[in-house]
Amino acid sequence: MKRLLVIADRSQMAGAIRPALLQAAGFRVVGFADGRGSVAGHVRELLPDVVLVDDMGDPPEAIARLRDVANAHPVAKALLLASCMDEDLLDEAFDAGVDAVISKTIREAALVTVLRETVRCNVVHRYRRLRPRYEECRLTRRESEILGLAAQGYTNRRIARELWITEQTVKFHLSNTYRKFGVANRTEASHYAYVNDLIMRHETLAT
Repeated sequence: MKRLLVIADRSQMAGAIRPALLQAAGFRVVGFADGRGSVAGHVRELLPDVVLVDDMGDPPEAIARLRDVANAHPVAKALLLASCMDEDLLDEAFDAGVDAVISKTIREAALVTVLRETVRCNVVHRYRRLRPRYEECRLTRRESEILGLAAQGYTNRRIARELWITEQTVKFHLSNTYRKFGVANRTEASHYAYVNDLIMRHETLAT
């Protein structure tokens, strides 16, 4: 039976998740702490196995509470219940020691499952920023041109033939593009470029 501490304000959200957590098999709720101030004392007193921190509509306050947990009882598993999955917030949360971040859109039953799987170490704990900031991803004209063709399904050989360059040059520019976007392959690069309107459409080429 894992000891669970919930850190939240007196919001509707805290009231909504309380029944689900109280009935969660494998967990015993040992307390609800007000997250609008330091919770280090509560954590040291209760020594929970798992701590669920609500963002309370105030991310900086939630990050501070995660740091309280990490400093007071570093062996506890810490989870953040977040209103949005903002990259900066995620970076701060994991730097503060959180083990997993859960969207508030999750269903109550699924929340309990995620808690359980995190405790069992079946959740990828460390968030890795896959997407650099926009100013870091700007492509050269040639990189955009090559990615545009790759996104249409062209092979490296066909891209080289269409643009009168070598396959090695195609690979070089694609590798640079992957590095700028923080992705591993052309599928991920194409998706990111389309979503962010960074791709060049090469309308004149035959299909």
